[in-house]
Amino acid sequence: MSETLTTTTTEVVASDEERAAEQVGALAEQIVGMLGSATELLTIELGRRFGLYRTLHESGPMTATAFAEATRVAPRYAREWLEQQAAAGYLTVVEPGVFGHERRFVLPDLHVPVLVDETHPAHVAPAASLFAGVALAFPELVADYRRGRGVAFDEYGAELRGGLGSLNRPGFTHELRNWVDAMPDRAAALDAGGAVLDAGCGVGWSTIALAHAFPNARIVGLDLDEASIIEARRNARDAGVADRISFLHGNAGDKATVRAAAAAASTGTAETTGETGVEASGFDLVTVFEALHDMGRPVDALAWFRALLRTGGALLVADERVADAFHAGAEPVERMLYAMSVLHCLPATTAESGDLANGTVLRAPTLRRWAAEAGFGRVDVLDIENPFWRFYRIG
Repeated sequence: MSETLTTTTTEVVASDEERAAEQVGALAEQIVGMLGSATELLTIELGRRFGLYRTLHESGPMTATAFAEATRVAPRYAREWLEQQAAAGYLTVVEPGVFGHERRFVLPDLHVPVLVDETHPAHVAPAASLFAGVALAFPELVADYRRGRGVAFDEYGAELRGGLGSLNRPGFTHELRNWVDAMPDRAAALDAGGAVLDAGCGVGWSTIALAHAFPNARIVGLDLDEASIIEARRNARDAGVADRISFLHGNAGDKATVRAAAAAASTGTAETTGETGVEASGFDLVTVFEALHDMGRPVDALAWFRALLRTGGALLVADERVADAFHAGAEPVERMLYAMSVLHCLPATTAESGDLANGTVLRAPTLRRWAAEAGFGRVDVLDIENPFWRFYRIG
């Protein structure tokens, strides 16, 4: 009997050790895989930055020599990038035939929406730029990590600013009208020529999409980042809607800024954040797309929005689709959002304001509490399908 027990105990211990070793090995393998994914993202950013994917798309199969000439990239770098992209499966290769010509590299048609077409719903290549921006500011975050003073948004550079805008652009282009239509009374008000404040507009793609969706409406885009506003104005000119949009640089938590935005909706111009002397007639709709969680004074912002809503006016807020409460072992999207919070959203908001720094993960109960503190009596979750955002009607 004792020999049997000893044997059984030994087998159990061995089994536990094997399971432990498997778990250790799985985590190690996962982290090595993450390194591969992260470095490949930066090679995608090279492809975006220098128009490499677009060149392949427009020119068809190319040798490394022809590709280097067309893109004006150093020949040795060009060949290495092409080979790496083919090794990763983003490009395909036509191998040399019996006559020994150079191999040719091809961007498959099915990869064009993801890597080239800037308004296609599957265009997620700008995630590479977003990652590049986070990496750019990482030394600043390391230097600040014991002090906790924050890392200013502009430290993340054009990479993050452009990456955020480009990543969200397809959704705004194709879905924004449907999102507002989920609030039929507000859509009708805008069709009749109402006024919209697009708060946290970034580089302007949401504001431009509002102008296309509601050609009779008067629209003002507002953002705290001056470089984003400059780029938004340029994007609006290129899109042919600059005559119907005003962009304002300022903090949505400041009364004067929001009143200046309302005045701009009345006059059609906004270049400063000061008091304009024009009576602010208010807004029929305020939109806040993936920006409320980044505001250092969110309750103040919501309160000023509420103060300048016309009769029947409301807010359309889209923010992260996360669980209502924290729990370990989160879903993949929430894991990614938490990582972005650690690396970007929390430090950037901390640099903006010492009042409140929520981070990327804005849970529904927190949003409802902010709305109540700002004086709103009702918050409804809208029936809009989206894998990343949850949509709220406030007011």
